[in-house]
Amino acid sequence: MRDLRRYAQQTYIRLLIGGILLFFLIGDGLILVFYGKDAAILGLFCLAIGLAPLALIWLSLTALNWISKRADR
Repeated sequence: MRDLRRYAQQTYIRLLIGGILLFFLIGDGLILVFYGKDAAILGLFCLAIGLAPLALIWLSLTALNWISKRADR
C-alpha cells in the first residue's frame, strides 16, 4: 500500500528545492553574464538575505510543530 501523504510531502520538498536552485542559478547566472563576477557575488548575497525571513518563518513553524507534538504525548 502506498503512503500518499509521504509522497505528497516528498514532492513538495523536491519542488521547493528545485525552485530555489533555479532561482539562484538562473538569477545569479544572468547577473554574472551581464554584469560580471563582482555583481554576481553581491547578487548571491542579496538573494540569500532575501530568503532569510522565509527560512526563519519555516524554522519557527517547524519548531512549533515539534513542540506541539511533544506536548500531546
